[in-house]
Amino acid sequence: MLLRDLLPADLFAGRTVFVTGGGSGINLGIARAFAALGANVALCGRTQAKLDAARAELEALGAKVFAQTADVRDAPRLAEVIAQTAQLLGAIDVLVCGAAGNFPIPAEALSTNGFKSVVDIDLLGSFNATRAAFDQLARTRGNVIFVSAGMAYVPYPYQAHVGAAKAGIDMMMKNLALEWGRHGIRLNSIVPGPIEGTEGMKRLGGDSFERARSRAIPLGRYGTTEEIGQAAVFLASPLAAYVTGCVLVVDGGSNLVGSLPFREAIDAMHADALDATTRRD
Repeated sequence: MLLRDLLPADLFAGRTVFVTGGGSGINLGIARAFAALGANVALCGRTQAKLDAARAELEALGAKVFAQTADVRDAPRLAEVIAQTAQLLGAIDVLVCGAAGNFPIPAEALSTNGFKSVVDIDLLGSFNATRAAFDQLARTRGNVIFVSAGMAYVPYPYQAHVGAAKAGIDMMMKNLALEWGRHGIRLNSIVPGPIEGTEGMKRLGGDSFERARSRAIPLGRYGTTEEIGQAAVFLASPLAAYVTGCVLVVDGGSNLVGSLPFREAIDAMHADALDATTRRD
């Protein structure tokens, strides 16, 4: 069943949604959900070719789309694109902070630059986006949705950098919800579980995780980018008008199982590389 069959097709008509890292994967799925319900959509990312493909897909849904390259770590450039969005599409009603970096690596092999890179993209990038969009969000009494991860509250092996960044995002979200409620701005996080067909699944288990899927996910299947998009639409809609400072877990129950199946999949997928990084003479 299509999203527009469940909710009014014009639910977000005349509204502007800005998605960081919106050129592919979960973030594009979120953008697609808003476009299907009438929103204007702005995207930023680091690869113009991906953004152009995403723009064509969203325009086919009837959305007016603005897509420009911007690295969320580059605060001036990001602020420039966010300002252009207001000029071209109208002030931002929904900001989705989805840009992220990840790679599995043992903590003893993780460089300072590697740790910093993930924190800068995920945490600092999310702050840069919210800070740059604040005036627009205050004007529209808008929403911010952060794309978090289970690593924020469940310890995962080979993910010390990601866990630190995502935990920071969720706490920043709660702080901003506390402070910005007086401006009418609501802020929440979504925690996706294993989502089929995404780059994250390829890097963090791939076919090896498939063999553990039945015991790693209580619902017994991968989620879809469409299902994460539906969660985002809910949080930004009038249905969630009294919801702020919330971490919404959309993972088929996988957080209930813990991270052991993930560890086994990563060990199987990257056995040679992991052995090389941890070997001692």
